[in-house]
Formats: sequence, structure tokens, C-alpha cells
Amino acid sequence: MGDVGESRDTVISDPRALRAIAHPARMRILDEFAARGTLRAADVARILDIPANQASFHLRQLAKYGLLVEAPEEARDARDRVWKLEHRSLSINTQDFVDTAAGRTAASLFMRQWADRVHAVVETMILVDDSKTDRVYRAGTVSVLLTDDEARELFDELSDVIERYRAQGQRAKRPDAHTYQVVILGHPEDMEDDR
Repeated sequence: MGDVGESRDTVISDPRALRAIAHPARMRILDEFAARGTLRAADVARILDIPANQASFHLRQLAKYGLLVEAPEEARDARDRVWKLEHRSLSINTQDFVDTAAGRTAASLFMRQWADRVHAVVETMILVDDSKTDRVYRAGTVSVLLTDDEARELFDELSDVIERYRAQGQRAKRPDAHTYQVVILGHPEDMEDDR
């Protein structure tokens, strides 16, 4: 969920929308839309291995808060419902939610779910034996001496590279492609000073 990509962001400011996003299945659904571009409820059901009616419910909830819209140009016929992201990316600043109890609750729920997902990715990276699979698993850390401006430039360049691959994957729609969760974390070693 972050701001990888061009400036067509949806800025989340409604605690109800943030709570809707904080659901684990919906986070995954948004990831799949970001990677694939358009999906039907049946596609979501197959990818997440959930019942089709459950997939439809999650799609309607995301649409209710303006995160998904129908993509009739992708439909096969008038009965075919195809969905796409309303905007290229989501922008969420949890500090924007601290003024109300509902906002704090939504922000806390979102941060826990997001942290759980990142933790699961890291744990998988540590435990998987990638010599026994055709999938690619990579993780690592590197320390780089940067000014704050250079750090912004580095993350902008990484975002541009990721966006190029994401757009390429959406255009190609290759059946052998898998959605990869790319987690970018960068922080100054003395980040405790900023809390």
C-alpha cells in the first residue's frame, strides 16, 4: 500500500475506509488489483481461494469507499462485472487519524494488519528453501550513507522501476506470472529520534 507509482493517488482520510482496507483479504485483493489491473469476482475467488460470494462482498466494500470502480470496457457482455482500482495507488498517513477515537482505532487496526503482512513476508523469506521451488525469494539489507535528499531520490528511483514492471505485467497479462509482494523499507538508523 504505499505511494509507488504516479501521482494518481487516492488519499484515505475516512476512518471507515481505512477499516475496510485493514481487512486481511481486502489488503490482498488491493494488491492483486495493483499487480493485475482488472479482475472479476471469480478471479478474486480463485486467487484467494475463497467463495465467489465472499469475493463479491469484499469487492463491493472496496467500491463503497471509492477504492474500486467497474471497468465496463473490459467486460465481455452486459452481465460481466469487471473491476479496477479507482486510482493508481493509495496514500495513507496514519497520523491524519489521531484526532478522533474512530480514527485512532482505524489507524491502529490498519497498522497492525499491515505490520502482520510485512512480518509474514519476512518470515517466509527466512524459512523458504528457494532451491526447492521455481519461485524467486530474495531478501537482504544494505546500509547506505545518504543525505535526506539522496534517500528521497533513491526511493523515487525504486518506485519508478517497480512501476515500470507493474505496468508491463498489467499489459502482458501472462498466465505464468505470479503476484510478487515487494516490500521496501528504508529508515535512518537513528529513527527513534523522530518519534
